[in-house]
Amino acid sequence: MSLVEAVTNVAVGYGVAVLTQLIVFPWFGLPARVSDALAIGVIFTAVSTARSYALRRVFEAIRVRRAKPRHAKATPRLAAAKQSLRRVSGDTGAIM
Repeated sequence: MSLVEAVTNVAVGYGVAVLTQLIVFPWFGLPARVSDALAIGVIFTAVSTARSYALRRVFEAIRVRRAKPRHAKATPRLAAAKQSLRRVSGDTGAIM
């Protein structure tokens, strides 16, 4: 994700959160002060950013962990296949 995209996402999310609070809070009998909505928006934005970062790290770790065994298993198979081909073709691997 580009920096511009990330910053835009956070700014739009913050604006949506503040507007939502100003609209929804009165439905529940809560005061809808702009200063409170702005402060709550900052808190929720920080929590959301931390959550997003943590999830990205978790999924990246899963992706890396899954990628390693595939490469580790493929290498011995490839070496065995090359060795079999050398035996069949009579190639000793020496350079002429």
